[in-house]
Amino acid sequence: MIIEPKIIKSVCLTAHPEGCEKEVEHQIQYVKNMGALKMPKRILVVGCSTGFGLASRITAAFGGGAETLGVSFEKGPSVKRTASPGWYNNRAFDQFSAKDGLKSYTIDGDAFSDSVKTQAIDWIRENWGQVDLLVYSLASPVRVDPETGETYRSVLKPIGKSYTAQSVDFMNQTVSEVTIGPADEEEIAPTVKVMGGEDWKRWISQFQSAGILAEGFRTVSYSYIGPKVTYPVYREGTIGKAKENLENSASELNNMLKDLHGQAFVSVNKALVTRASSVIPVVPLYMALLFKIMKEKGIHEGCIEQIYRLFQDRLIPGKDVPVDEKGRIRIDDLEMREDVQKAVSDLWDQVTTENVSDLSDIDGFREDYLKLHGFSVDGIDYDKEVDLTAYLN
Repeated sequence: MIIEPKIIKSVCLTAHPEGCEKEVEHQIQYVKNMGALKMPKRILVVGCSTGFGLASRITAAFGGGAETLGVSFEKGPSVKRTASPGWYNNRAFDQFSAKDGLKSYTIDGDAFSDSVKTQAIDWIRENWGQVDLLVYSLASPVRVDPETGETYRSVLKPIGKSYTAQSVDFMNQTVSEVTIGPADEEEIAPTVKVMGGEDWKRWISQFQSAGILAEGFRTVSYSYIGPKVTYPVYREGTIGKAKENLENSASELNNMLKDLHGQAFVSVNKALVTRASSVIPVVPLYMALLFKIMKEKGIHEGCIEQIYRLFQDRLIPGKDVPVDEKGRIRIDDLEMREDVQKAVSDLWDQVTTENVSDLSDIDGFREDYLKLHGFSVDGIDYDKEVDLTAYLN
C-alpha cells in the first residue's frame, strides 16, 4: 500500500516504516559523528520509543557504548494498518544495535503496570545483575493504577479561570484565538496521577527492593518550564501541577537512594516537537516562533542534539551535576536566554495567518512533526508501495 500521513486534529494516525527507520539512522549517525561519551554501561529507558526517550537510548548506546533495555507500549502493524511510529523506531533501534554489536532488548507493554516492572527486573537480573542508570521519559494520557485498578486520564487545561490566547493549526498554517476552559479538582488530581512522579518512584522502589540498583545508581526524568506566555496552559495549568509533583519526587528519590550513594534528577529540557507537545494549545505557535529565532542565532537543537549535550555536559559519571536552586538540571538554558525570549515576545503579538510563515518557522515545525511519523524524510520514495506484511515478524 501507499502510506500517507493521515492527520486528524493534530494527531497523525499513520507512520511510514522506512521513514521511521531512516530517522533513527540519522540520529545514530549524529551521535557517532559527535564522538564517544563517558556514560554508564547498563541503562534502562522507560518510554524509549520516541522523542527524548528514543534520543536518550540512541545517545547511550551509540555515544556511550551502553547496553540498553527499553520499555514502551506500542501498537504493532497489521496487513492493512501501519504500526505506531514508536513500534518502527524500536525495531530499527534493535536492528542497528545488533549490527554494531550492542546488546539491546525492548519490552513492549504498559510501563505503568507492575507486570512490566517485573519483566524488567527479571531481564536485568539475568543479563546485567544490576542497572546503573534509569531514564524515565514516559508520556501517556492514561494510567491504570496497579494497586486499585482505577483508570486515570490527564487533561491539558488552565487552573482557576479560562485562558484565551493565539494558537496555530500547524498543518494548514492558520492562526486563531483559542479559549480553554479551566480544569476542576476532579481533573487536576488524575493529571498528577498520570504525569507526575508516582510511577517514577514506583519503578525505583521496586528495583531497590529487588536489589538490582548498582552502587552510585542515577535516575533522570524530563520536565519543561517554558516562558510566561505558555504558563497558564502549561506551567500553571494541570500539566504544571504534574511537573511540580515530578520534580518534588526527585527529592524523595534522593533520600531513598542515599545508602547507594545514588542520585535522582529532573532535567528541564527545551521545547521540542513531540507527539505530546504538538497537541497542547498555544505551544505550537510559541515553538514555531522560537525555532525561527534559535535557528537564526545558530543555537537550535532537536531531541538528539539536546540529549547528547545533556550527557556530554551535565550527567557525567563520577562528576558533580550542575543544577539550579531547586536541584534541577537546566538544559533549556539556550531557549531561555534573555535575547531569545525577547525576540519571541516581540513577534508574539504580530503574528497572523497572513504572516505566520514569514514571522515563524511553522514549516520547520510541521516538518519535524511529520518526521516523527516517518514522513518528509530525505531519501524515502513515498510513492512506492510498502508491504506491511514484511514487518509482521
